[in-house]
Amino acid sequence: MLRFLVRRILGAVITLFIISAITFMLFYAVPRDPARIACGKLCTTETLNLIKHNMGISDPLPVQYWHWLQAIFVGRDFTGFGHCNAPCLGYSFVNREPVLATVLDRFPTTLSLAVGSSVVFLIFGIGTGMLAAVKQGKAVDKIASSSSLIASSMQIYFVGPVALYFLVYQWHVLDQPAYNNFTDNPGTWFTGLLVPWLVLALIWTANYTRMTRSQLVETLSEDYVRTARAKGMSSRNVFFRFAWRGAMGPIVTIFGIDMGVLLGGAMITEKTFSLQGLGMLAVKSVFTNDLPMLLGVMVLTASFVVIANIVVDACYALIDPRIRLA
Repeated sequence: MLRFLVRRILGAVITLFIISAITFMLFYAVPRDPARIACGKLCTTETLNLIKHNMGISDPLPVQYWHWLQAIFVGRDFTGFGHCNAPCLGYSFVNREPVLATVLDRFPTTLSLAVGSSVVFLIFGIGTGMLAAVKQGKAVDKIASSSSLIASSMQIYFVGPVALYFLVYQWHVLDQPAYNNFTDNPGTWFTGLLVPWLVLALIWTANYTRMTRSQLVETLSEDYVRTARAKGMSSRNVFFRFAWRGAMGPIVTIFGIDMGVLLGGAMITEKTFSLQGLGMLAVKSVFTNDLPMLLGVMVLTASFVVIANIVVDACYALIDPRIRLA
């Protein structure tokens, strides 16, 4: 297990290095020059070069990337912004503040949205899928399968406004969506995010219902499950000791990827409910051509996906004893 984790961590570092290099080159090679935008209409060559120097984008792209990578470990001095302590992801072209500070300020909103919604769709999605697999071919199975198919075809930008209209504005059942610090008041934190959790979980629950059902139906037909039944084990023990554990491997894999994506910022959900998380930050950075901020969000998102995959692979041996990680 230790050798496996070391290999995966080294592989993750190389992967993040490649992703950051490609993303940096793509972002900073775009036709829209942030220095020219900041320079305005009456822009001279001298002024443009000065602005590029102050922004730290006057050097060739490989040199710029090396400075950006170096700043993560040792920090960096910016002529137009000042010193940025390590780990430094640069300064925003828009608000002139450190990128890392802004990202960390928005991260709790995205983390709360991702964790809360994942708890909801895992409980209801896996639970409904297990029930449908046990009652295969019966009315419960048909209702669950049909409902999941309908729910998976819905979109957040449609379900979100409908939920807001009825649950918040018309019936006054739930509070207006907003992020409140958990440490200040856990109650308002919970009620403020309940509508986004339910809307986001509705679509994901449908996906996990269908996935859990299909995996369990396949696992229940395996030879080792039939052998356990033939030896006289109860249906409950066969289901949870053999079938359930055997079916959870692919589900955990997909959840690891989904969780990494959610932690990177559920853009449509945050936009629908006006939550100031990483998704909204990335959207605003695109419109304002704030390349350092957009790069910081992208690298952080890639880090979440890579870390989630490492955790998932490490959990395989605990879920399925047939898998051994060397």
